[in-house]
Amino acid sequence: MAIYTYSSKLVLLLSFTFFNYCIACHRTDRSALLAFKASITTDPLGLLESWDHTTDCCREWAGIACDPATGRVVNLTRPGLTSGADFVTDASLVGILSPAIGSLSHLRVLDLTNLKRLTGPIPPSLGHLSHLTDLLLSSNDLTGHIPASLSRLRHLRRLFLNSNRLSGHIPSSIFSSKSLIQLALFENQLTGGIPESIRRLEFLEKLDCHANLLAGPIPDSIGSLHRLTHLDLSDNRIRGSIPSSIRNLTSLIVLDLYKNDLAGSIPASISGMFSLQFFRLSYNRLTGRLPKSIGYLPRIQKLVLENNAISGEIPSSIGGLTTLCDIFLANNRLTGKIPSSIGKLKNLQTLDLARNHISGPIPREFANLHNLQSLDLCYNPIRFTSLPAWLGEMSIYRLMLSNTGIMGPLPDWLRLASSISALDLSNNHISGELPFWIGNMTGLTFLNLSRNAIRSKIPNEFKNLAMLMDLDLSYNNLYGPLLPVITKGVSEALGQYKTLDVSRNDFTGGIDESIGDLVAMEVVEILDFSYNPLGGRIPESMAKLSALKEVRLANDGLLGEIPDGLLDLQELTEFDVSGNELTGRIPRHDAPLPAVGFSGNAGLCGDPLPPCGL
Repeated sequence: MAIYTYSSKLVLLLSFTFFNYCIACHRTDRSALLAFKASITTDPLGLLESWDHTTDCCREWAGIACDPATGRVVNLTRPGLTSGADFVTDASLVGILSPAIGSLSHLRVLDLTNLKRLTGPIPPSLGHLSHLTDLLLSSNDLTGHIPASLSRLRHLRRLFLNSNRLSGHIPSSIFSSKSLIQLALFENQLTGGIPESIRRLEFLEKLDCHANLLAGPIPDSIGSLHRLTHLDLSDNRIRGSIPSSIRNLTSLIVLDLYKNDLAGSIPASISGMFSLQFFRLSYNRLTGRLPKSIGYLPRIQKLVLENNAISGEIPSSIGGLTTLCDIFLANNRLTGKIPSSIGKLKNLQTLDLARNHISGPIPREFANLHNLQSLDLCYNPIRFTSLPAWLGEMSIYRLMLSNTGIMGPLPDWLRLASSISALDLSNNHISGELPFWIGNMTGLTFLNLSRNAIRSKIPNEFKNLAMLMDLDLSYNNLYGPLLPVITKGVSEALGQYKTLDVSRNDFTGGIDESIGDLVAMEVVEILDFSYNPLGGRIPESMAKLSALKEVRLANDGLLGEIPDGLLDLQELTEFDVSGNELTGRIPRHDAPLPAVGFSGNAGLCGDPLPPCGL
């Protein structure tokens, strides 16, 4: 027993000694890490607190991992944002990225992401880290150019320099690192073009350069990146045409070229991208017709081509995109009718064709779109004689039909359209009364009936719209008291007005004295009662509406003084009571309110009008 115990202790002692010897921190690496720590001036959460010169960096320093055979540091990971099953830690470091890190010659992973206040340039000495596979410096405050020396990192697989303030051109030599799989340079201030040398990155899967100042064309060599799954060049200044070589990007899932200066037409070769799911080309200067081949993208889910100058008709081949969920073609120059084949898109949830030159009628096949939630045809010459009743059989959440030529009264089927939350029928020729059954549309959060010819009182049932937050009834012939509008009910979480516009009508009866105490009005930001023969005074309680930003009460026949405190609301930026019969001194205010908002009131005086007593 004694011999066994002695032998066990000896083995344990020898193993412990050998283990310690194997992982002891190399002094070159220790010095480099301590130099990095010395370059940090503030460490609020103690990310580097355990880095003490009296302890072993391999065993006791947080974020450090070593090769047990050599004792050389292979991982330096001190990200600012970490999380676990029941915690999230958001830390930062203030200081610079020390060039001494370039002495960690065996380093494979350098992760200093999300430290927020790490400043200064990226040291060119990082090019000495010949074993590096992951260089992760995103979400800091780094400045200067991307060092060309990084091209020497032949084993680099991930390079994340995004969300800093880096400037200058992307060095073409960076693209000689053939091992790169992911390259993230987005949210910087990089200029110049995308080098043709990008073709060398034959293993690249993700390239994200969005939100920079990149110019020049998309190189034709982009088509050489056969493994590419994500390409995001959005929000730059890229010009020229879309190269036809994109047909070769057969693995591409996401293509985002939003908000550039691209011109020309969409190439027919897009059908080669048969893995594509997200396709966004909005906010460019694209012209020409939609190619028929756009209907040959078998996995496409989101098609976003709005705000271009695309013309011609929507090709009927679009009905073949059975996986499509969202179509955004607004603000182009599309003509003709909506193809009935769209009725085959069983997964379609959003269809936005607003601000084109599309004519009616809406195909009856639309009734087959059982998953459609949002339909926007605003500002198209659809020329409805009346809204088709089958729209009421659908479960549309958002129905936007402004300026589409709707005539006659509001259709009765709307009384049963409980799914509708946002309804815009403005700028049409709707006449008749605002029906009592409007109170049945209890799901409404947004309602715009402005610029029509509706003539009636507000029905008492309007009070049932307990979720309504944005209301525009301006430019109609509505009359009677405003009470049913401002005293409507509210639900627990929704239903308090944010914007309320009833201007340019014939409402009478004044503004209710209790307006500032009404629950529906508590958080209103924009209030427009102007150009109504309301009469009466501005209620003192209106000064309680602390969220008000814009108040328009022009030409309302108002008498008396402006209540104290109303102009001193913290958020107030616009106040217009012009063309009334107000008197007295304008109350003190800090906001720079222009004199024109008080004009046409002979009895008013004081800043910004001439002083009182003159």
